[in-house]
Amino acid sequence: MAPPTDDQRRPPKRVETVSGTPFGVVHLDVAPVTSGLAIGALVAGIASVLVSLLVICFGVAFKNDGGAWASGAFAALGVLAGGAAVVIGLLGRRQIRRPTAPSAVQFTGRGLAMAGISCGATGGLLSVLGLGLALLLTVT
Repeated sequence: MAPPTDDQRRPPKRVETVSGTPFGVVHLDVAPVTSGLAIGALVAGIASVLVSLLVICFGVAFKNDGGAWASGAFAALGVLAGGAAVVIGLLGRRQIRRPTAPSAVQFTGRGLAMAGISCGATGGLLSVLGLGLALLLTVT
């Protein structure tokens, strides 16, 4: 791998001399990193919404052929994925909010975490409502 060009190099944030020696300590500026927890929350939240659509589709399309059983299985998966998205999103927000030292990595992705929390909650709620609709259609 080639060394970075002059445009890619980051200037030092601070240089402190070490007294009594010709050496110094260089504090580099660390670029912010997107939180992996926030990305994971968004992925799990979107998966929860997609699974909740399967719950509704199976419940409505196969109401006389055991669609409620399929809806129940997918509803459990949708609620688990939605709950995981909410928990991971909350952990991601905590990771992003946590104060760090100037030389440590700063995490970003607050919007991704919030989107994961809202998608996860929506997917879990839609899964439960879809299961209720499937059971209602099966009974009537």
